[in-house]
Amino acid sequence: MRFRLVAASVIGLAMLAGCAGAGNANTIKVGWLGALTGDSASWGQSELNTLKMLFDEQNAGGGMTVGGKIYRFALFPYDDRGIPEESDADAKKLASKDKVNVIIGPAFSREAIPVAKVAAWTKIPCIATTATNPKVTQGIVGPTGATSVNPYVFRACFIDSYQGDVAANYAYKRLGMRKAAIFVKSDDEYSVGLGEYFNQNFRWLGGQVIASVSYTGDEKDFSKPLAGILAAKPDIVFAPVFDTDAALMARQARSMGITALLMGGDGWSSSNLIPMGGSSLEGAYFINHLDVNDPAVQDYRVAYVKAYGKEPELPGYLANDAVLMFLDALKRAQSLDGLAIAQALETCDIQGITGHIKIGKNTHNPEGKDAAIIKIQGGKMVFQERFAAVTN
Repeated sequence: MRFRLVAASVIGLAMLAGCAGAGNANTIKVGWLGALTGDSASWGQSELNTLKMLFDEQNAGGGMTVGGKIYRFALFPYDDRGIPEESDADAKKLASKDKVNVIIGPAFSREAIPVAKVAAWTKIPCIATTATNPKVTQGIVGPTGATSVNPYVFRACFIDSYQGDVAANYAYKRLGMRKAAIFVKSDDEYSVGLGEYFNQNFRWLGGQVIASVSYTGDEKDFSKPLAGILAAKPDIVFAPVFDTDAALMARQARSMGITALLMGGDGWSSSNLIPMGGSSLEGAYFINHLDVNDPAVQDYRVAYVKAYGKEPELPGYLANDAVLMFLDALKRAQSLDGLAIAQALETCDIQGITGHIKIGKNTHNPEGKDAAIIKIQGGKMVFQERFAAVTN
Protein backbone atom coordinates (compact mmCIF):
# COMPACT_ATOMS: atom_id res chain seq x y z
CA MET A 1 0.00 0.00 0.00
CA ARG A 2 1.49 3.32 -1.07
CA PHE A 3 0.72 6.43 0.92
CA ARG A 4 -0.06 9.87 -0.35
CA LEU A 5 -0.14 12.57 2.30
CA VAL A 6 -2.85 15.17 2.21
CA ALA A 7 -3.59 18.11 4.46
CA ALA A 8 -6.03 15.99 6.44
CA SER A 9 -3.18 13.80 7.62
CA VAL A 10 -2.09 16.32 10.20
CA ILE A 11 -5.43 17.62 11.46
CA GLY A 12 -6.58 16.90 14.98
CA LEU A 13 -8.30 13.66 15.84
CA ALA A 14 -11.45 15.38 17.07
CA MET A 15 -11.78 17.14 13.72
CA LEU A 16 -11.29 13.86 11.91
CA ALA A 17 -14.08 12.19 13.85
CA GLY A 18 -16.33 15.22 13.55
CA CYS A 19 -15.89 15.70 9.83
CA ALA A 20 -16.37 12.04 9.14
CA GLY A 21 -19.52 11.70 11.16
CA ALA A 22 -21.30 15.06 11.20
CA GLY A 23 -24.46 14.96 9.10
CA ASN A 24 -23.45 11.62 7.60
CA ALA A 25 -25.20 8.43 8.70
CA ASN A 26 -22.85 6.32 6.57
CA THR A 27 -19.97 6.16 9.01
CA ILE A 28 -17.65 3.27 9.80
CA LYS A 29 -16.71 3.70 13.44
CA VAL A 30 -13.23 2.55 14.38
CA GLY A 31 -12.48 2.18 18.09
CA TRP A 32 -9.01 2.43 19.57
CA LEU A 33 -7.64 2.30 23.08
CA GLY A 34 -4.14 2.26 24.44
CA ALA A 35 -1.61 4.04 26.61
CA LEU A 36 -1.19 7.72 25.74
CA THR A 37 0.26 8.56 29.16
CA GLY A 38 2.84 6.80 31.32
CA ASP A 39 5.95 4.78 30.42
CA SER A 40 4.32 3.22 27.36
CA ALA A 41 2.89 6.42 25.88
CA SER A 42 5.24 6.49 22.88
CA TRP A 43 3.92 3.13 21.71
CA GLY A 44 0.28 4.12 22.09
CA GLN A 45 0.81 7.47 20.38
CA SER A 46 2.54 5.83 17.42
CA GLU A 47 -0.32 3.38 17.02
CA LEU A 48 -2.97 6.08 17.21
CA ASN A 49 -1.05 8.41 14.88
CA THR A 50 -0.90 5.63 12.31
CA LEU A 51 -4.66 5.10 12.43
CA LYS A 52 -5.24 8.84 12.04
CA MET A 53 -2.95 8.98 9.03
CA LEU A 54 -4.40 5.96 7.25
CA PHE A 55 -8.07 6.74 7.81
CA ASP A 56 -7.50 10.40 6.88
CA GLU A 57 -6.14 9.08 3.60
CA GLN A 58 -9.15 6.82 3.09
CA ASN A 59 -11.56 9.70 3.74
CA ALA A 60 -9.61 12.07 1.50
CA GLY A 61 -9.87 9.49 -1.27
CA GLY A 62 -13.65 9.39 -1.01
CA GLY A 63 -14.17 6.83 1.73
CA MET A 64 -15.11 3.23 0.99
CA THR A 65 -18.05 1.52 -0.66
CA VAL A 66 -19.64 -1.24 1.42
CA GLY A 67 -22.88 -2.90 0.37
CA GLY A 68 -23.48 -0.28 -2.32
CA LYS A 69 -23.13 2.71 0.06
CA ILE A 70 -20.23 5.10 0.46
CA TYR A 71 -18.88 5.30 4.00
CA ARG A 72 -16.42 7.58 5.78
CA PHE A 73 -14.26 6.48 8.70
CA ALA A 74 -14.40 8.00 12.20
CA LEU A 75 -11.99 7.27 15.04
CA PHE A 76 -13.02 6.90 18.69
CA PRO A 77 -9.87 6.86 20.87
CA TYR A 78 -9.43 6.26 24.59
CA ASP A 79 -6.34 6.59 26.78
CA ASP A 80 -6.36 3.56 29.09
CA ARG A 81 -2.91 4.43 30.53
CA GLY A 82 -1.86 0.81 30.00
CA ILE A 83 -4.03 -0.30 32.94
CA PRO A 84 -6.08 -3.49 32.28
CA GLU A 85 -9.04 -2.33 34.38
CA GLU A 86 -9.26 0.85 32.30
CA SER A 87 -8.88 -1.16 29.09
CA ASP A 88 -11.91 -3.21 30.11
CA ALA A 89 -13.98 -0.10 30.96
CA ASP A 90 -12.96 1.72 27.77
CA ALA A 91 -13.74 -1.29 25.58
CA LYS A 92 -17.23 -1.42 27.10
CA LYS A 93 -17.69 2.29 26.31
CA LEU A 94 -16.63 1.69 22.71
CA ALA A 95 -19.23 -1.07 22.45
CA SER A 96 -22.19 0.45 24.30
CA LYS A 97 -21.71 4.23 23.98
CA ASP A 98 -19.85 4.65 20.69
CA LYS A 99 -21.17 1.50 19.01
CA VAL A 100 -18.01 0.98 16.98
CA ASN A 101 -17.74 -1.47 14.10
CA VAL A 102 -14.22 -2.62 14.96
CA ILE A 103 -11.51 -2.14 17.59
CA ILE A 104 -7.94 -1.87 16.29
CA GLY A 105 -5.27 -2.35 18.95
CA PRO A 106 -4.22 -2.22 21.68
CA ALA A 107 -0.44 -2.69 21.69
CA PHE A 108 0.04 -4.60 24.94
CA SER A 109 -1.23 -8.02 25.96
CA ARG A 110 -2.19 -6.76 29.42
CA GLU A 111 -4.65 -4.39 27.70
CA ALA A 112 -5.69 -6.70 24.86
CA ILE A 113 -6.76 -9.64 27.04
CA PRO A 114 -9.66 -7.78 28.75
CA VAL A 115 -10.55 -6.09 25.44
CA ALA A 116 -10.79 -9.51 23.80
CA LYS A 117 -13.36 -10.62 26.37
CA VAL A 118 -15.49 -7.55 25.64
CA ALA A 119 -15.19 -8.22 21.90
CA ALA A 120 -16.54 -11.75 22.42
CA TRP A 121 -19.49 -10.55 24.53
CA THR A 122 -20.46 -7.72 22.20
CA LYS A 123 -19.57 -9.40 18.88
CA ILE A 124 -17.33 -6.55 17.79
CA PRO A 125 -14.27 -7.63 15.77
CA CYS A 126 -10.93 -6.69 17.32
CA ILE A 127 -7.52 -6.72 15.62
CA ALA A 128 -4.62 -6.55 18.07
CA THR A 129 -1.36 -5.04 16.86
CA THR A 130 1.63 -6.06 18.98
CA ALA A 131 -0.21 -7.99 21.72
CA THR A 132 1.70 -11.27 21.51
CA ASN A 133 0.33 -13.30 24.44
CA PRO A 134 -1.57 -16.39 23.13
CA LYS A 135 -4.46 -15.64 25.53
CA VAL A 136 -5.48 -12.64 23.42
CA THR A 137 -7.06 -14.83 20.73
CA GLN A 138 -7.41 -18.07 22.71
CA GLY A 139 -9.26 -16.65 25.68
CA ILE A 140 -12.67 -18.31 25.48
CA VAL A 141 -13.00 -20.71 28.42
CA GLY A 142 -15.41 -23.63 28.07
CA PRO A 143 -17.24 -25.59 30.80
CA THR A 144 -14.28 -27.98 31.22
CA GLY A 145 -11.79 -25.14 31.59
CA ALA A 146 -10.32 -25.67 28.12
CA THR A 147 -9.79 -22.61 25.94
CA SER A 148 -10.83 -22.13 22.34
CA VAL A 149 -10.32 -19.44 19.75
CA ASN A 150 -12.20 -16.18 20.26
CA PRO A 151 -14.36 -15.82 17.12
CA TYR A 152 -14.08 -12.02 17.11
CA VAL A 153 -10.39 -11.44 17.94
CA PHE A 154 -7.40 -11.49 15.59
CA ARG A 155 -3.89 -10.09 15.50
CA ALA A 156 -1.30 -8.82 13.02
CA CYS A 157 1.78 -10.04 14.93
CA PHE A 158 3.31 -13.43 15.68
CA ILE A 159 2.79 -14.72 19.23
CA ASP A 160 4.99 -15.22 22.30
CA SER A 161 5.27 -19.00 21.98
CA TYR A 162 6.86 -18.52 18.56
CA GLN A 163 8.93 -15.53 19.70
CA GLY A 164 10.25 -17.50 22.67
CA ASP A 165 11.13 -20.37 20.35
CA VAL A 166 13.01 -17.98 18.04
CA ALA A 167 14.92 -16.39 20.95
CA ALA A 168 15.94 -19.76 22.42
CA ASN A 169 16.99 -21.18 19.07
CA TYR A 170 18.98 -18.10 18.13
CA ALA A 171 20.71 -17.98 21.51
CA TYR A 172 21.58 -21.69 21.44
CA LYS A 173 22.28 -22.30 17.75
CA ARG A 174 23.57 -18.99 16.41
CA LEU A 175 25.22 -17.50 19.49
CA GLY A 176 26.41 -20.72 21.12
CA MET A 177 24.91 -19.93 24.53
CA ARG A 178 24.51 -22.86 26.94
CA LYS A 179 23.71 -21.32 30.35
CA ALA A 180 20.87 -18.81 30.60
CA ALA A 181 19.23 -16.63 33.23
CA ILE A 182 15.73 -15.18 32.83
CA PHE A 183 14.63 -11.77 34.17
CA VAL A 184 10.88 -11.08 34.12
CA LYS A 185 8.23 -8.74 35.48
CA SER A 186 6.02 -11.10 37.49
CA ASP A 187 2.77 -9.11 37.18
CA ASP A 188 2.95 -8.72 33.38
CA GLU A 189 1.49 -11.59 31.34
CA TYR A 190 3.62 -10.71 28.33
CA SER A 191 6.83 -10.86 30.33
CA VAL A 192 6.00 -14.03 32.27
CA GLY A 193 4.66 -15.86 29.22
CA LEU A 194 7.58 -15.01 26.94
CA GLY A 195 10.05 -15.91 29.68
CA GLU A 196 8.45 -19.31 30.11
CA TYR A 197 8.45 -20.03 26.36
CA PHE A 198 12.16 -19.19 26.20
CA ASN A 199 12.74 -21.41 29.26
CA GLN A 200 10.96 -24.40 27.73
CA ASN A 201 12.63 -24.15 24.35
CA PHE A 202 16.14 -23.42 25.62
CA ARG A 203 15.99 -26.47 27.89
CA TRP A 204 14.56 -28.62 25.08
CA LEU A 205 17.53 -27.66 22.89
CA GLY A 206 19.93 -28.83 25.61
CA GLY A 207 20.67 -25.56 27.37
CA GLN A 208 20.47 -24.90 31.10
CA VAL A 209 18.39 -22.18 32.76
CA ILE A 210 20.47 -21.63 35.88
CA ALA A 211 18.60 -18.61 37.29
CA SER A 212 15.09 -17.23 36.97
CA VAL A 213 14.41 -13.95 38.78
CA SER A 214 11.61 -11.42 38.84
CA TYR A 215 10.40 -8.03 40.02
CA THR A 216 6.93 -6.52 40.35
CA GLY A 217 4.94 -3.37 39.74
CA ASP A 218 6.86 -0.12 39.55
CA GLU A 219 10.09 -1.42 41.06
CA LYS A 220 13.14 0.37 39.68
CA ASP A 221 15.81 -1.04 41.96
CA PHE A 222 16.69 -4.42 40.47
CA SER A 223 19.68 -5.12 42.70
CA LYS A 224 18.06 -8.08 44.48
CA PRO A 225 17.02 -10.10 41.39
CA LEU A 226 20.23 -9.14 39.60
CA ALA A 227 22.28 -10.41 42.55
CA GLY A 228 20.87 -13.86 41.82
CA ILE A 229 21.98 -13.57 38.21
CA LEU A 230 25.44 -12.34 39.21
CA ALA A 231 25.91 -15.36 41.48
CA ALA A 232 24.73 -17.82 38.80
CA LYS A 233 27.19 -16.54 36.14
CA PRO A 234 25.10 -17.27 33.02
CA ASP A 235 26.27 -16.87 29.42
CA ILE A 236 23.12 -14.96 28.51
CA VAL A 237 20.34 -13.07 30.30
CA PHE A 238 16.96 -13.17 28.58
CA ALA A 239 14.87 -10.19 29.72
CA PRO A 240 11.41 -10.09 28.10
CA VAL A 241 10.47 -6.68 29.53
CA PHE A 242 9.67 -3.33 27.95
CA ASP A 243 12.12 -0.62 26.93
CA THR A 244 12.24 1.49 30.11
CA ASP A 245 12.85 -1.48 32.39
CA ALA A 246 15.20 -3.14 29.89
CA ALA A 247 17.43 -0.06 29.78
CA LEU A 248 17.41 0.30 33.56
CA MET A 249 18.14 -3.40 34.05
CA ALA A 250 21.08 -3.23 31.62
CA ARG A 251 22.63 -0.25 33.40
CA GLN A 252 22.27 -1.84 36.82
CA ALA A 253 23.49 -5.24 35.60
CA ARG A 254 26.67 -3.79 34.12
CA SER A 255 27.32 -1.65 37.21
CA MET A 256 27.08 -4.80 39.35
CA GLY A 257 29.60 -6.64 37.19
CA ILE A 258 27.26 -8.85 35.17
CA THR A 259 29.02 -9.40 31.83
CA ALA A 260 26.62 -11.92 30.26
CA LEU A 261 25.17 -11.21 26.84
CA LEU A 262 21.74 -9.54 27.09
CA MET A 263 18.73 -10.49 24.97
CA GLY A 264 15.14 -9.24 24.87
CA GLY A 265 11.89 -9.67 23.03
CA ASP A 266 9.91 -7.26 20.89
CA GLY A 267 9.25 -5.09 23.97
CA TRP A 268 12.76 -3.71 23.43
CA SER A 269 11.82 -2.27 20.04
CA SER A 270 11.58 1.39 20.98
CA SER A 271 13.46 4.50 19.91
CA ASN A 272 13.79 5.26 23.64
CA LEU A 273 15.77 2.11 24.44
CA ILE A 274 19.31 3.11 23.46
CA PRO A 275 19.11 6.71 24.73
CA MET A 276 18.03 5.33 28.11
CA GLY A 277 20.36 2.32 28.26
CA GLY A 278 23.44 3.78 26.60
CA SER A 279 26.60 1.69 26.32
CA SER A 280 25.27 -0.89 28.80
CA LEU A 281 23.21 -2.31 25.92
CA GLU A 282 26.10 -2.60 23.48
CA GLY A 283 26.23 -6.08 21.93
CA ALA A 284 22.73 -7.04 23.10
CA TYR A 285 20.18 -8.75 20.83
CA PHE A 286 16.40 -8.64 20.65
CA ILE A 287 13.63 -10.23 18.63
CA ASN A 288 11.53 -7.95 16.46
CA HIS A 289 8.72 -8.17 13.95
CA LEU A 290 10.55 -6.32 11.18
CA ASP A 291 13.68 -4.53 10.05
CA VAL A 292 12.93 -0.79 9.93
CA ASN A 293 15.28 -0.47 6.95
CA ASP A 294 13.39 -3.08 4.92
CA PRO A 295 12.25 -1.51 1.61
CA ALA A 296 8.75 -2.92 2.24
CA VAL A 297 8.15 -0.54 5.18
CA GLN A 298 9.61 2.65 3.71
CA ASP A 299 6.43 4.12 2.19
CA TYR A 300 4.76 3.95 5.59
CA ARG A 301 7.85 5.06 7.49
CA VAL A 302 8.51 8.11 5.27
CA ALA A 303 4.84 9.13 5.38
CA TYR A 304 4.76 8.87 9.16
CA VAL A 305 7.93 10.91 9.63
CA LYS A 306 6.63 13.58 7.27
CA ALA A 307 3.32 13.76 9.12
CA TYR A 308 4.61 13.66 12.70
CA GLY A 309 8.28 14.66 12.58
CA LYS A 310 9.57 11.52 14.28
CA GLU A 311 10.10 7.82 13.66
CA PRO A 312 7.20 5.43 14.28
CA GLU A 313 7.46 2.90 17.08
CA LEU A 314 6.89 -0.83 16.53
CA PRO A 315 3.09 -0.74 17.12
CA GLY A 316 2.75 1.79 14.30
CA TYR A 317 4.02 -0.71 11.74
CA LEU A 318 1.70 -3.42 13.02
CA ALA A 319 -1.20 -0.94 13.22
CA ASN A 320 -0.63 -0.29 9.52
CA ASP A 321 -1.09 -4.00 8.83
CA ALA A 322 -4.11 -4.25 11.15
CA VAL A 323 -5.77 -1.50 9.09
CA LEU A 324 -4.96 -3.40 5.88
CA MET A 325 -6.55 -6.51 7.40
CA PHE A 326 -9.70 -4.57 8.31
CA LEU A 327 -10.03 -2.89 4.90
CA ASP A 328 -9.54 -6.23 3.16
CA ALA A 329 -12.24 -7.80 5.35
CA LEU A 330 -14.67 -4.96 4.61
CA LYS A 331 -14.12 -5.30 0.87
CA ARG A 332 -14.80 -9.02 0.94
CA ALA A 333 -17.63 -8.99 3.49
CA GLN A 334 -19.42 -5.99 1.96
CA SER A 335 -21.15 -5.62 5.30
CA LEU A 336 -20.71 -3.84 8.64
CA ASP A 337 -22.14 -6.80 10.52
CA GLY A 338 -19.66 -7.90 13.19
CA LEU A 339 -19.93 -11.60 12.39
CA ALA A 340 -19.51 -11.01 8.65
CA ILE A 341 -16.36 -8.95 9.24
CA ALA A 342 -15.00 -11.55 11.67
CA GLN A 343 -15.60 -14.36 9.18
CA ALA A 344 -13.76 -12.38 6.51
CA LEU A 345 -10.85 -11.74 8.88
CA GLU A 346 -10.65 -15.47 9.55
CA THR A 347 -9.77 -16.02 5.88
CA CYS A 348 -7.36 -13.08 5.64
CA ASP A 349 -4.48 -13.74 3.24
CA ILE A 350 -2.69 -10.49 2.36
CA GLN A 351 0.78 -9.02 2.02
CA GLY A 352 1.43 -6.53 4.80
CA ILE A 353 4.45 -4.34 5.27
CA THR A 354 5.64 -6.56 8.15
CA GLY A 355 5.29 -9.74 6.12
CA HIS A 356 2.70 -12.07 4.66
CA ILE A 357 -0.40 -12.29 6.85
CA LYS A 358 -2.33 -15.51 6.47
CA ILE A 359 -4.63 -15.99 9.45
CA GLY A 360 -4.89 -19.46 10.95
CA LYS A 361 -8.51 -20.50 11.35
CA ASN A 362 -7.92 -22.29 14.67
CA THR A 363 -5.62 -19.65 16.18
CA HIS A 364 -6.53 -16.30 14.56
CA ASN A 365 -2.78 -15.59 14.41
CA PRO A 366 -0.63 -15.00 11.31
CA GLU A 367 1.02 -18.25 10.23
CA GLY A 368 4.62 -18.49 9.08
CA LYS A 369 5.82 -14.92 9.75
CA ASP A 370 9.59 -14.77 10.17
CA ALA A 371 11.14 -12.86 13.04
CA ALA A 372 13.84 -10.22 12.66
CA ILE A 373 16.99 -10.48 14.79
CA ILE A 374 18.32 -7.07 15.84
CA LYS A 375 21.71 -6.36 17.45
CA ILE A 376 22.63 -3.17 19.29
CA GLN A 377 25.93 -2.22 17.76
CA GLY A 378 27.74 1.11 17.77
CA GLY A 379 24.80 2.70 19.54
CA LYS A 380 22.37 1.65 16.80
CA MET A 381 19.86 -1.11 16.17
CA VAL A 382 21.41 -3.23 13.41
CA PHE A 383 19.42 -5.89 11.54
CA GLN A 384 21.13 -9.30 11.53
CA GLU A 385 18.84 -11.72 9.72
CA ARG A 386 15.35 -13.08 9.30
CA PHE A 387 15.04 -16.15 11.49
CA ALA A 388 12.38 -18.87 11.66
CA ALA A 389 13.05 -21.29 14.52
CA VAL A 390 11.26 -24.20 12.90
CA THR A 391 13.60 -24.24 9.91
CA ASN A 392 16.97 -23.61 11.63
